[in-house]
Amino acid sequence: MEKTIVKIEKLSHRYSTNWAIRDINIEIGHTGIVGLLGSNGAGKSTTMNILCGALNQTEGNVYINGIDMKLQPELAKKEIGFLPQNPPLYMDLTVDEYLWYCAGLRHIPKDLKKAAINEVKERCGIAHFSSRLLRNLSGGYRQRVGIAQAIVHRPRLVVLDEPTNGLDPNQIIEVRALIKEIAMDRAVIFSSHILSEIQILCKEIRMIENGRIVFSDTMDAFNNYAAPHSMLIHFSNPPSATELQQVEGVTKAEFLTERQVRVFFSGDQDIAERIVTISVEKGWRLKEINLDKSALDEIFKQLSNQTAKQ
Repeated sequence: MEKTIVKIEKLSHRYSTNWAIRDINIEIGHTGIVGLLGSNGAGKSTTMNILCGALNQTEGNVYINGIDMKLQPELAKKEIGFLPQNPPLYMDLTVDEYLWYCAGLRHIPKDLKKAAINEVKERCGIAHFSSRLLRNLSGGYRQRVGIAQAIVHRPRLVVLDEPTNGLDPNQIIEVRALIKEIAMDRAVIFSSHILSEIQILCKEIRMIENGRIVFSDTMDAFNNYAAPHSMLIHFSNPPSATELQQVEGVTKAEFLTERQVRVFFSGDQDIAERIVTISVEKGWRLKEINLDKSALDEIFKQLSNQTAKQ
């Protein structure tokens, strides 16, 4: 089994009398992107703040590359790079001045600072803006500078909170590509409310709702969490919706185009075979039939409702 860079054990935190998170257990490997998903107030920010050493937990333990965050916080934080939702940028500094300042905060030796800064500028595609004031950069390039400060000290773990928030489509694509490249040689935790971003970037998901982990598995497992209850069918000589609804097990049929129809069915495992057989008998000339995977939004809703009832 791959060695873990992050190990969170029975993590709980209480604000006054209210528990923000309860019994959180997470393990993350050394490379790749893990999505941290959850609605507002679910406990994501509390978990990230404790993980990054900005908040002391009420109960439980956090280990970063085997280092106990509570016992050796400075040593553990050397392994972490963090980009909060609002990048901590000083707008009156140039890109070079800002990264030099960040390198100092990360205790990079003076004789190694220039090489470290040049490396992250090249990697993040901001070298040509070295002398430009941060206030004069676009939103996309400010995010790149934010990511650069998070990796200037070569951390083993990078935590990104809503890194594509507020960017235009082209900027989102560019930042996605940068995050994927960074994750090739380190672990990245990607927190977002945008389900499609999680789906595109992440291979694994940890979902928090009402302060508890409600899902911890691969993206494929998340996509298939809810059993498909519909299928997409393409006919060359399509029947009417009424005819399809007369097929045993079909509960509803709605045409998306002239020849493509979404068929809803009860939990009948033989429904596809039945439709194929009837299609041949009646000359509907079925060309394609596929199970309609549950939408991410629907799965998110199901998991959220599940915890709300507990």
